[in-house]
Order: sequence, then structure tokens, then C-alpha cells
Amino acid sequence: MAKAPVTGRVKTRLGATIGLEGAARIAAASLLDTLVACRAAFDECHLALDGDLRGAHEEDALRDHLRDWVVHPQLGATFGERLAHAHMRVAGAGATVQVGMDTPQASARDLHDVAVAWEEGNAVLGPAPDGGWWVLALQDPAAAAGLAGVPMSRADTHDRTRDVLVAAGQTVVPARTLRDIDTAGDADAVWGELTGGFFRDAWAEVSPVGSR
Repeated sequence: MAKAPVTGRVKTRLGATIGLEGAARIAAASLLDTLVACRAAFDECHLALDGDLRGAHEEDALRDHLRDWVVHPQLGATFGERLAHAHMRVAGAGATVQVGMDTPQASARDLHDVAVAWEEGNAVLGPAPDGGWWVLALQDPAAAAGLAGVPMSRADTHDRTRDVLVAAGQTVVPARTLRDIDTAGDADAVWGELTGGFFRDAWAEVSPVGSR
């Protein structure tokens, strides 16, 4: 799941600190790191995209990394509806691992561990410190239907997501906690965890003076 990293359309909270141009650059770098991790972890990759890559930051690099991906438009009035639709659109009769673009520190190993966790249940949900979640894996994509009614970007989003999955008959296994990048503080914390990657290089260039 991703939003096209066009200036003024992405990471506006971060943009209040570093400017909307810098925020879009960070969004593009985060998305590139996520694409690399997904491709290293899985043979079949899909991107549910909100917006158009024309005019996006790192447009050429993004198109290059997406050459062997299937790209779909996000559909739905709310983000919860778009999440549910993405699972159903790409899964067919198979399992799905869904990740967003706000956790560039998520590695191919993290995604592999999510798939392995299916041995203990039929759904995997990875919490974020702000009360949201960063990854959702389902053996049965139909279980994602309940996401349409879950308010997103709230302190109880993870818990409410887990509740609708349990109500749908899922045994939910937790993945490790990863921080979403919404603010400069989040970006600093994630930057400190990394030794390389698109996000690390971009944040080193656009972060506020003295923030690291």
C-alpha cells in the first residue's frame, strides 16, 4: 500500500517540520526501501497505489523497481476500505502479506518472519508504537473485509483491527513492533537503526540541522 510521493500529497505532518518537498523525498526513499525488501522476500509482488507516479519524487527509480510488479489503483472511500480491497484484489485464493510505505526499516527478513509466523495462526499483525500497525498477513484474504469498518491512524487502530480479525475467526499472531515515520522524531529514531538504504541517505540530507 502506498501513496505516490508527490509534493504536498504525502507526509504532511513531517512536511510541517522539513517542508513538503523534503517530506515527499522521504516518502519516495521509504517506498523504494520497501519495494526492495518486498522483492527480496517474495516472488509475486503487487502495489496498491493511491495517485500517479507522474511527477513523483524518484519517479524513474520507482518505475524501474516496479518493472516486475503488478500495480493496482487503491479503491474505496476510506483507508480501511482500500486496505480490504487490496487484499481481495491481489490474493485470489492465496495468502497475502500487506505492508505500507512508512517503515523503510522493515527488511526482507522481517517479512519472511511474518510468513513463518503463520505456522502458529492464520493471521499476523505487526503493531506500531503509535497504536497503529505496519504489516498484516492473512491466509484467507476474505478476513480483510472487516478492515473497512476500522478507523485508521488512531491510538486504538491496532487493537480494533485485531478484534475484527478475531471476530472473523482468525488466530492472530503478533509480529515485532516497528515505528511508522510520521514525524522528524520518528525519522531520527529509524535513521539510527539503519546502516544503509534510500531512506537513510535521504534523511541525512534533509533532516533539520541538529536533529540527529
